Amino acid sequence: MEVAVLDIKGKETGRKANLSDSVFGIEPNEHAVYLDVKQYLANQRQGTHKAKERAEISGSTRKIKKQKGTGTARAGSIKSPIFKGGGRVFGPRPRNYGFKLNKNLKRLARKSALSIKANDKAIMVVEDFNFEAPKTKSFIDVLNALGIENKKSLIVLGGSNKNVYLSSRNLKGSEVVSSSELSTYKILHANNIVFMEGSLEGIESNLSK
Repeated sequence: MEVAVLDIKGKETGRKANLSDSVFGIEPNEHAVYLDVKQYLANQRQGTHKAKERAEISGSTRKIKKQKGTGTARAGSIKSPIFKGGGRVFGPRPRNYGFKLNKNLKRLARKSALSIKANDKAIMVVEDFNFEAPKTKSFIDVLNALGIENKKSLIVLGGSNKNVYLSSRNLKGSEVVSSSELSTYKILHANNIVFMEGSLEGIESNLSK
């Protein structure tokens, strides 16, 4: 699959980028995509929720009324869950929601997500660029030139590019990541994916294994 390489003004450079069919042209595996996205979202959960149960409530252990003769149910502790201010029954406890997926499945999920975007014509390739200094307006100009200023976009860098990253940080609808940070969730969450020309080789070598 060939895609025209654009410059930062949105014009074709005359070069073509060849996207590997083994990465961008496979039959998507929806279950692998589901599991990888589920794991990503699970890992975002803090899991620090906590409710006090009856053993953790501060209060008297005195028997609050006599066992018999009251006409009501017997009760032994003010900390019982049936009373106001008592402990909660089976309340939430701190836990880790993460779970393990093997590398081959995660690799398949990323290739499936990229193939979905390729089928939707939502992938663009831009020649490598940099800014002299971090400037949000310069980054917005690039988005305008590419026609994605009003869409959720994901820009994938080939390596470290501090000025481009800092220039995009204030924009809510655009995210800049390096090729090693590319995840299935981020791929699917974006409407358009913009690959810098230098990022393709690293992505294809990592996912072609």
